[in-house]
Amino acid sequence: MSAVAANRVELTPLSFLARGAVAFPGRAAVRSGDDVRDYRAFAADAQSLARALSASVPSGRAVTTLSPNSAELLIAHFGVPLAGNPLVTVNTRLAAAEIAYILDHCDAPLLLADASLLPLAESAVALATHEVRIVAWGDPVPPGRISFDDFLTAGAGRPDLPWTIDDEQAVIAINYTSGTTGRPKGVEYTHRGAYLNALGFLHHGGFDGRTRYLWTLPMFHCNGWCAPWAVTAGGGLHLVIPAVREADIRRGIAELGATHLCGAPTVLDMVVAAHPEPFAQPITMIVGGAPPSPALLARIEALGASVTHVYGMTEVYGPFTICEYQPEWDALPAPERAARMSRQGVPMLQSGRVRVVDGAGSDVPADGTTIGEILMQGNNLMRGYHRDPDATAAALADGWLRSGDLGVVHPDGYLEVKDRAKDIIISGGENISSIEVENALLSHPAVSDAAVVGVPDARWGERPCAYVVAAPGCTPDELRAHLAARLARYKIPDALHFVDALPRTSTGKVLKRELRQQAENAARL
Repeated sequence: MSAVAANRVELTPLSFLARGAVAFPGRAAVRSGDDVRDYRAFAADAQSLARALSASVPSGRAVTTLSPNSAELLIAHFGVPLAGNPLVTVNTRLAAAEIAYILDHCDAPLLLADASLLPLAESAVALATHEVRIVAWGDPVPPGRISFDDFLTAGAGRPDLPWTIDDEQAVIAINYTSGTTGRPKGVEYTHRGAYLNALGFLHHGGFDGRTRYLWTLPMFHCNGWCAPWAVTAGGGLHLVIPAVREADIRRGIAELGATHLCGAPTVLDMVVAAHPEPFAQPITMIVGGAPPSPALLARIEALGASVTHVYGMTEVYGPFTICEYQPEWDALPAPERAARMSRQGVPMLQSGRVRVVDGAGSDVPADGTTIGEILMQGNNLMRGYHRDPDATAAALADGWLRSGDLGVVHPDGYLEVKDRAKDIIISGGENISSIEVENALLSHPAVSDAAVVGVPDARWGERPCAYVVAAPGCTPDELRAHLAARLARYKIPDALHFVDALPRTSTGKVLKRELRQQAENAARL
């Protein structure tokens, strides 16, 4: 027994902050506005939150957050699991009914909310079927509401909690998908998976003590691709901004000296818009959600930044593959080089294996043309879907995660995604379920049939477009108001076309390929 105890320590990213507080206690760790915390204070804040939670929330119960990027949300990534509670970072763009579903599904007794989102939080809690207490951080916290600082006093006098865990397969976080097949699923991340994913991201991102990481990626997206833990592991500085605005990006880069940032191509567009002149320092940008366009790559590189493309999904802690740049690409014509750089690449260091298989389950040839479904296997796959064993079994059949994405393998072994098998619409890095939007349209009494497709958009990558069969007198404004009460704003279609009937196959399936072509033709007029 003693030998086992001596040569095995359960893996957890909590150890990264514990180490940082000892290795470089006085080094700046978190900057939010003019407030700067060093690593000693960062660790102390996480302990304060953990002590308060241990005094008021049973161990193992989920703790939810509803907040834009903030110092408090970063602290929660350590303080909540330190108390033995899974962290559930809720997408701030969701509607109240969607948030209420998540609160109920994960049975969360507590919602930590940014004061700016209190109306949304209160609406969601009112719709939940069980009691949820709200604690608010930021200013101003209205009278009658529990402030974050007051909540922390519940742990006063209690001892610090150990930075170690008993079981590395315990759930550290539950990340809810965007509901690509209707209701969102809760993806369970483990301490082990988060630890390994953070180390892999640290390697590929090049995070170290000189890193100044600008938070342009929402922390509620796959726990910020594990960057709260990865940047901390490297001893870097978190530059926290609450919203992705050109002015904040400009200040983060020009004044605060940001060296790294992540996000969807829309974020890179904002970086370009905010900086007409080359950067004063080298910047590493990691882009996911959609491949960057050749034109965008050219503009970013002209500013002095390097861009790396990654591919993944919520079920694999964010990025799983990376387009490793090859020096020989330097000699290629710009369009061909950009095409290589926009591929999804090879598994990351912490990842396992990627396969592309045909309908019979056999690997497709590496010819760059034969399409198959993308399968993934590795240490950074989810433990499973929260409270959904059937969906877990279906997704992880035969020891592989079935992505639902379609792709090819090039002769050099690089993966390239070609299509999405489930008609997922990716808009600004957000997944939008066409089925969910269709069901919301069909809930209107005047709508008898509806189909939603994604169409290319210069800014967002894709935007939803709806085709609707409705009773006379129904208007687009009426339908948009109807959708606004049921869906997050980004899910509402930009274009609503009224038609007499939807094109269907002989078996009754909607011909969405035909609708996409119609929508693209209409957009070009």
